[in-house]
Amino acid sequence: MLKKIILIFAVQFFVAMAYGQLQWPTVTATTKPWTRWWWQGSAVNTKDLTWNLEEYKKAGLGGTEITPIYGVYDHENEFVNFLSPAWMQLLQHTLKESKRLGLGVDMANGTGWPFGGPWVADTDASKTIMHKRYTLEGGAQLKELIQYYQDAWVRTANNKPASIDTILKPVSRNHNLQSLALDQIQYPGPLPLKCLMGYNDNQTLDLTNLVDSSGRLLWIAPPSTVPWTLYALFEGLHGKMVERAAPGGEGYAIDHFSATAAKKYFTPFDRAFKGQDLSYLRGFFNDSYEVDDARGQANWTPGLLEKFKSFKGYDLREQLPALFGQGDSELISRVIYDYRTVIDQLILEDFTNQWKAWAVGKGKIIRNQSHGSPANTLDLYSVVDIPETEGTDILRFKFATSAANVSGKKLVSAESATWLDEHFLSSWGDVKKAIDLYFLGGVNHIFYHGTAYSPKNATWPGWLFYAAVQFQPVNPQWKDFHALNQYITRVQSFLQNSRHDNDILLYYPIGDRYSIPGNTLLQHFDGMERNFENTEFEHVAKTLLQNGYSFDFFSERQLKKFVPSGQRILSSGHAYRTILLPANKLITAQAFQKLMQLAKAGAQILIYKSIPTDVPGLSNLADNRKLFNQLKDQLQFAPIGRMLKSTIGKGAFYISDDLHEMLKAVKVIKESYVEKDLSVLRRKNTQGTMYFINNRSEHAFDDWINMGLQSPTLGLFDPMTGKYGLAKTRKNNQGAIEVKIQLQSYESIIIQSYASKKTGAAWSYIDTSAAPQEIKSDWTITFLDGGPELPAEVITSTLGSWTNWSGNATKDFSGTAKYTIHLAKPDGPATTYLLNLGKVHETAEVFLNGQKASTLIGPIFQCIIPTSAFQKTNKLEIIVANLMANRIAYLDRNKMNWKKFYNINMPARRRENSKNGLFDASSWEPKPSGLIGPVTLTPLK
Repeated sequence: MLKKIILIFAVQFFVAMAYGQLQWPTVTATTKPWTRWWWQGSAVNTKDLTWNLEEYKKAGLGGTEITPIYGVYDHENEFVNFLSPAWMQLLQHTLKESKRLGLGVDMANGTGWPFGGPWVADTDASKTIMHKRYTLEGGAQLKELIQYYQDAWVRTANNKPASIDTILKPVSRNHNLQSLALDQIQYPGPLPLKCLMGYNDNQTLDLTNLVDSSGRLLWIAPPSTVPWTLYALFEGLHGKMVERAAPGGEGYAIDHFSATAAKKYFTPFDRAFKGQDLSYLRGFFNDSYEVDDARGQANWTPGLLEKFKSFKGYDLREQLPALFGQGDSELISRVIYDYRTVIDQLILEDFTNQWKAWAVGKGKIIRNQSHGSPANTLDLYSVVDIPETEGTDILRFKFATSAANVSGKKLVSAESATWLDEHFLSSWGDVKKAIDLYFLGGVNHIFYHGTAYSPKNATWPGWLFYAAVQFQPVNPQWKDFHALNQYITRVQSFLQNSRHDNDILLYYPIGDRYSIPGNTLLQHFDGMERNFENTEFEHVAKTLLQNGYSFDFFSERQLKKFVPSGQRILSSGHAYRTILLPANKLITAQAFQKLMQLAKAGAQILIYKSIPTDVPGLSNLADNRKLFNQLKDQLQFAPIGRMLKSTIGKGAFYISDDLHEMLKAVKVIKESYVEKDLSVLRRKNTQGTMYFINNRSEHAFDDWINMGLQSPTLGLFDPMTGKYGLAKTRKNNQGAIEVKIQLQSYESIIIQSYASKKTGAAWSYIDTSAAPQEIKSDWTITFLDGGPELPAEVITSTLGSWTNWSGNATKDFSGTAKYTIHLAKPDGPATTYLLNLGKVHETAEVFLNGQKASTLIGPIFQCIIPTSAFQKTNKLEIIVANLMANRIAYLDRNKMNWKKFYNINMPARRRENSKNGLFDASSWEPKPSGLIGPVTLTPLK
């Protein structure tokens, strides 16, 4: 008998070795979600730092990003200046404790955002250029002085007026910057003249040195039949301050176009870090470029004219009328393109590359939100180690994820759940919906936005951040936060251990936008918003997304690195099937030349609607246009179905108004799952192909889908429960393998294909054998934890929101309550039952006979319970947590001050919730809370 048992185990072992078993990928600190950790006033202490970190660890977080911001009133004595010796000691303690707990750590390279601080002198702060235009008859002398007087301007972030008369100059002399909360300041006075140019017909004269110290022009215009036009440039401080700055971090935002400013910016960090052990720190972070969310623009840098000439080969001073929108429209378009591409190059080379080099010198990575910059965000994202996105739109996310895919980066992060809803109204189920959208967009490293450090003994609701879902231990839902974090961890364990599998490279036509003049010199790029709305580019991107085509955006800088591989295009080791131009009007000659080279080597280039008609810019225009036209002349298109095709070398160019026809011609597959109303992300790993599938509809899905796979084994993985098993498959009439999946509304599943056979249990599909039976009897509701007071115990046979019960205690209550009911063992032959809680506000833990069955965060609240878990008589307990909202409303109605933060201090997201400039919930009706039901049991086959 023993020999037989040994033989059975031996056979099982060798089968497992030969075929392998299904399993989740390894979990690390990085596969877990991280959180932006707000240090308000940096008023942190070692005891509470440890307590906070331990709470985060227990909740399933993987790491933190330290970002100091504004302080909390009545805690001024605890403020710690950023980068001071005391601050560095607190950082050291955090690193030591995080290492002990296995939590990762990043830190912002500043306080608040954008980069800036008190050490940023006027010479290194963001600049703006102002211009004045004068007209002068030939033979005359200008009577008007060449002067530009800047008016005073002060904008605060706290809705409190500030007078320029009370603010010292320079701004660093002010010792009350926390309470001032300056967002932008421009002191009154004359701006220095940087350039004066005269224009007359084809004559251009530099008159700068002919202006005396009083502003008088010591020059008489030569005789002319047409008036002279003079343009004067005056340089001023843009005045943008660091937003939400912490103590010791208040000051001007830096000049992002100056390598000197960037290098000097990091000097205080070098001093503070000297002699410190930062080995456990993973990297540094920069928030989105938010310099120009102020009056005017940061559109200048000292030496720009010289840099422009070195980059473009001509003197911008000779084209100032065109730069400022005067004259021939084509010339204006070309000059503004050149100016914007110079700014683009400066922010890439003189800021992003400088920051990257500094971090490399420290042995650290950098994580950057490049969006919002007046530059090609694809190129900026490509430089950094971890591109980070934010928002609620997949096409916006794809700028970060595309840059990562095209440049071969493993991680793409997201600032997640920012302003998801009004304060205190978001459930973990709402957060899950938002996170799933990031996953579908290719993000694989979630950062909550965020968690405010708060002392353990702080009065409820503690210290909070103004624009976030409150990922805080004081949130009643915190007890179930681990379930959301486990879900994210399981999904990211797959996403981080795979690479993208996209088919199409979609050209990013930023040159078209750079060439369009507007009311401002600079444009800022952030997804499709503002810049590409209602354009062919947006139409093409949306069409691809909505029809199940996988694609990445690419820039012209990235195009230079593409390598042909037969009919495919290689970028960072991945072979794309085709390149697609989205009816862009302009393209550089060099980019078009590269496309021709790829096509001659075998690539298939698709052109939607029409081929580009010209090159952008004024620089080297004649030669660039000549080259471009020579290249275009090599293309000889002939009709082929609903397309035009030009064979060039081993490859070809296609033109058509029908995207689907072109994509079909180059064997790009339109995924069939989109017709099933499912949202899918496809990736490759060492095992095969994986699919993250999310049902973003309001109805359940129970059907077969064709994933275009020919794998002998398909595994199903449920990231919410951790359950996995071998999928049920079949062949359809065309011989393709289909897989059976079941998804509730907003539920997700992961499908993994395997090149070799795997062993394991079959996936348990939900197959009901009878109708649901409502659990009816008396429920005992006991309030466990929360406030402002614990309501008395209630016994009821009717479920509903506890806020509907008599008395104010339940209406004001935010916290947890336990619902208890006794029931007999279900009759029948079923081996498992589906327990459905119906509606729940907002999260629930389920216990049967004292054993935990599940933690449920929604939006669907159901779990499987085996028949073996039931006894003759059973006790079902459901512990429900509601929102913070009702208790917050109680505080506001009773004028109990919890809004005690410097700077922005809790503004409302919606106007109707604003009172005296602050968020106010005093008029809110109680939000539904508790177990609403109906609670049912359904026998399963």
